[in-house]
Amino acid sequence: MREDTVATTWRRDDLLGAPFESTALGAATLVRSASAPARPRAVVLHVHGYNDYFFQDHLARALEERGHALVAVDLPGAGRSLVEGRVPHFVTDLRDQGPALTAAVGAARELAGGAPVVLHAHSTGGLLAALWAHAHRGRGEIDALALDSPFLDLHASWLQRTLGTWVLDAVGPWSPTAVLSATPSVYATHQLAAHGGRWEFDVRLKKPGGEPVRAGWLRAVRRGQARVARGLAIDVPVLVARSDRSGPDSVANPDLDVQDTVLDVAQIARLAPRLGDRVDMLTVPGGVHDLLLSREEPRLRYLTGLMGWIDDVVAGSGA
Repeated sequence: MREDTVATTWRRDDLLGAPFESTALGAATLVRSASAPARPRAVVLHVHGYNDYFFQDHLARALEERGHALVAVDLPGAGRSLVEGRVPHFVTDLRDQGPALTAAVGAARELAGGAPVVLHAHSTGGLLAALWAHAHRGRGEIDALALDSPFLDLHASWLQRTLGTWVLDAVGPWSPTAVLSATPSVYATHQLAAHGGRWEFDVRLKKPGGEPVRAGWLRAVRRGQARVARGLAIDVPVLVARSDRSGPDSVANPDLDVQDTVLDVAQIARLAPRLGDRVDMLTVPGGVHDLLLSREEPRLRYLTGLMGWIDDVVAGSGA
């Protein structure tokens, strides 16, 4: 990867350690692996979801095995970019994160040295990335968009999704930081190694207790989802990946480890074709909400599908 203006301040990443490095990019933080190929076939920019940050180092290793490189961004107010006094992940308009994402894409493009750039995003990050790609169509900033369980609609009843949205439009502007929900994340708790799961992560940045849902943030999400429902015109190839089943985020659910317990996968399947003209679907049986955190078989199925799809993008770009 090229080492010019973007790479002059890379330092050993405090959370992942070597070979990972991080650097500030405005109010955001970029993370990369120093073991990535010097001339990558493609650079993949990863965007996290809500109550989340980049810690999935196995994604970087999988990409490097195929000759690609990973750059991840912790957006302003999240993960490594969280500053004292700021409400984590809070925005009142998803477009507020647009400049940070644009800067991260520009950094990835610079580091790619002419190789294709693939934007890979999870959950709320997937919603943000889809809206950003639509708004930036025709500019050639990315070559493809891969979405891991994108947050395209609420996992709720029709009444909650309609009446609740009307209430948000009334309350959100007046009490944007009002807490609407503050329940523990059984999903995050179940993934944590200390609780018997497979993954180590910083519980200050991905909280088993969950991150409170605030009126202004949810209003911003619902407005973004309404834009998706009307249809986008993303002009690069899109991959939408999801689990095959959804279930309740409850300790009483015996299938916590084989279902998406955060989103409704049927809604993802229904709305994905509205993102653009070239949308491919990848269903991962037994996957959890973040497919990268699934048990080994579905995780490898997702990575294999993702890598094959990226290879097709690279081949199609002539790189």
